Amino acid sequence: MSKKNSEKRFQMRCIFYNSFFLMSLFVIIMGCKKNNTQSINNELVIFHAGSLSVPFREISAEFNKQYPEIEIRAEAAGSRASARKICDLERECDIMASADYRVVKNLLMPSHADFNIQFALNEMVIAFTNVSKFSQNINSDNWQEILLRDEVAVGRSDPDLDPCGYRTLMVFQLAEKHYKIPGLANKLEVKDRYIRPKETDLLALLEFGEIDYLFIYRSVATQHGLNMILLPDQMNLKSSGFSETYNTATVRISGKRPGQLITCRGEPMIYSITIPKTVKNEEAAQSWIALLLSEKGREIMEINGQPCISPAKAEPMNILPDNLKPFCKETE
Repeated sequence: MSKKNSEKRFQMRCIFYNSFFLMSLFVIIMGCKKNNTQSINNELVIFHAGSLSVPFREISAEFNKQYPEIEIRAEAAGSRASARKICDLERECDIMASADYRVVKNLLMPSHADFNIQFALNEMVIAFTNVSKFSQNINSDNWQEILLRDEVAVGRSDPDLDPCGYRTLMVFQLAEKHYKIPGLANKLEVKDRYIRPKETDLLALLEFGEIDYLFIYRSVATQHGLNMILLPDQMNLKSSGFSETYNTATVRISGKRPGQLITCRGEPMIYSITIPKTVKNEEAAQSWIALLLSEKGREIMEINGQPCISPAKAEPMNILPDNLKPFCKETE
């Protein structure tokens, strides 16, 4: 065989192997894209307040009875921390649920979400266990005196990350006015050495006796079988009849922009939910929220100590997906 023919055969082999390699690479890439698309379509990502962990887990289990092929990935965090995953870190999710409707309204709308559905209520309580110091003596009249004792450890969540954190500080201010004890709010705020990103992060510390008392939502205390001190309506952020009283309590928290501070005023607590604009599985997101707002979803929420708003209140109603409109009315 001549040298010229050998070189020609060698060139032909190179062309063949290069073509084969490129075709194989194309198949692999397309296969990966296909698999990724299937993964996205079969996955539902939910960012939610830590206080919603238990009822949302049960609602997701109910959802999977109808849609077993969809994998639900839920991430619990403080509501403000969850919102900042979207607006600051540009993370994608299909559903965002907050313990304060203002988090969605102030941090996500209109750039990252089109609508906001108010769906549930709650109230602030003081949770404790049988091993908490002075647990046999504390009541709704003397709790502030007991919590200020040197040997008592108290916990609360971070107000910049979690609505329960700034609501706790509001309770302190309202308690000072209600009991007419000058300086009480500051003494309670300074007393708290155990501060965590969200209120549910403190549950283990409470149950293991690292802290004695915890300011938390009534629904969470109910779900975990904790003892609790119920607070007067004038300070528990529960009753719409005391809206003006709650509004006198203010807390400065971080705003949308780095270094910005905004004033948050006390209001009756309202939870909300939305579908961010980064949604990848919108059909599943709408179906999951429809289940949450349905009679079955409301039943699950209320069994877990969380009263529901029925019908839910949407802002604005005209942008709401059609299959969610039957469960909602326009906010007043």
